[in-house]
Amino acid sequence: MAQSIPEKYLDLIEKKVFAGLATVMPDGSPQVTPVWVDYDGEYVLVNTAEGRQKDKNLQRDGRVSLMFVDPENPYRYLEVRGNVAVRTHDGADDHINKMAKKYLGQDVYPFRQPGEVRVLYKVKPERFTSMG
Repeated sequence: MAQSIPEKYLDLIEKKVFAGLATVMPDGSPQVTPVWVDYDGEYVLVNTAEGRQKDKNLQRDGRVSLMFVDPENPYRYLEVRGNVAVRTHDGADDHINKMAKKYLGQDVYPFRQPGEVRVLYKVKPERFTSMG
């Protein structure tokens, strides 16, 4: 059942906190990647490039877990479990620029590679674990 991020922990997404994104590899083992995150009030947004491991994993198995640890208090955290609801290219370029502004203070994402195609994943939160 879809849920909203608890208000007490919204600051962890609004701050420049990296999230650990856990996905499932083809053999069933976990794979974790640090990612920039955003929240639109319904979905946790994760932006990546086509062909990266997390993109391949999420296309095959949309189950995810995201872990946010407060950099000011490592005993305060939020884990969000959910499923990919949307995978789209629409708005992905604008979104990665928005994330570059948030995390790097730059208007344009500076790490784009030639031929890179950005993908925006919208994760529907379904369950939370938290402390602090």
